[in-house]
Amino acid sequence: MRTIGEVSAELGVGAHVLRHWEQVGALTVDRDGNGYRIFDDETIERARTVLKLRRVGLSLPEVRAAMAPKKSTAQAVVRAKIEALEDEIFRRRQAIIFLQHTVECRHRYLDDCPECAGFIHDS
Repeated sequence: MRTIGEVSAELGVGAHVLRHWEQVGALTVDRDGNGYRIFDDETIERARTVLKLRRVGLSLPEVRAAMAPKKSTAQAVVRAKIEALEDEIFRRRQAIIFLQHTVECRHRYLDDCPECAGFIHDS
């Protein structure tokens, strides 16, 4: 059993973050007889999972759903996040293509370049 301070130090997050996760239902933490939070190994592993899901971009509501007991619910959330990330990758690749063109463009102003105008109208 570990305290919130020990777990927050181990995970590299503030104790207030662990309290917030508990408050919003992303993490369930048992209490001792004095009302102090106590973290067993299983709770620490769930906290690690919450942290990992947050680091890959899931919001706390998405984390709660992704950790749902019903596998189909969790999979739907993860699939939706994958789709959103793939869309973001596509948009960023398009941005890189546009920016690379502007660096290499022979025109002084973007308004003078037909290719730049094409990029602008495609967005």
